[in-house]
Amino acid sequence: MKIRKVLVSQPEPKDDSPYREIASKNGFKIDFRSFIKVEGVSGKEFRKERINILDHTAVVFTSKTAIDHFFRICKDVRAEVPETMKYFCMSESIAFYLQKYIVFRKRKIFSVESTLDSLVDLMVKHKEERFLVPLSDVSSSTKEDILVKLEKTKLKYTKAVLFRTVCSDLSDMCDLDYDILIFFTPQGIKSLFKNFPNFKQEEVKIAAFGPQTQKTALEHGVRIDIASPTPEAPSMTMALEQFVVKAQKEAAKKK
Repeated sequence: MKIRKVLVSQPEPKDDSPYREIASKNGFKIDFRSFIKVEGVSGKEFRKERINILDHTAVVFTSKTAIDHFFRICKDVRAEVPETMKYFCMSESIAFYLQKYIVFRKRKIFSVESTLDSLVDLMVKHKEERFLVPLSDVSSSTKEDILVKLEKTKLKYTKAVLFRTVCSDLSDMCDLDYDILIFFTPQGIKSLFKNFPNFKQEEVKIAAFGPQTQKTALEHGVRIDIASPTPEAPSMTMALEQFVVKAQKEAAKKK
């Protein structure tokens, strides 16, 4: 099977993308379209959770989205975040993103190298803190993993649902004329079937990232042709390129 067109179910990147590099190198067209979108929980909804932000001395961020919605909800409920608040971030890029809302030199900001284990280990070193952990409403590998890891510690923490993930409206797409569809979240799979209830996989190849996404795909009767992360392909771009190179070689042999 020759790969002609691939759809990545994420927003189109503004800068250079490894997906575009792979497409150019291997001679196929690549499109981007987000199958999901994030909506913030309102101040009224947040108050129903009975969480007092100012009861906490530290906030844990696993994404830039969590940062946006934390400061939005603080504004909505009129919670003035003190300069003594500490921030624990899962990567340097997430930590730098805090500059959008706070003055770096006046705050205590900690970051690790993009792994949940190292983030939790860092939090344990500050066990005297009372942590607030902003999260989405839907299950994801990051959300489930951090909650499982935190349960194994004696840390004082509160999980706060500040945003929700919902299906995008894809009614402007008349069909899914693609050889490969790539998904990264369980909600993305659900969006596929909500927007295209008559979708039949047949020869379409499905790529799924993470165990939760793969589980949801299988529950919807989807055949997973490309899975990541694996030891051979820790990233989806690597998994895609390996699959495409193999498929193009096999297609060339049949000519």
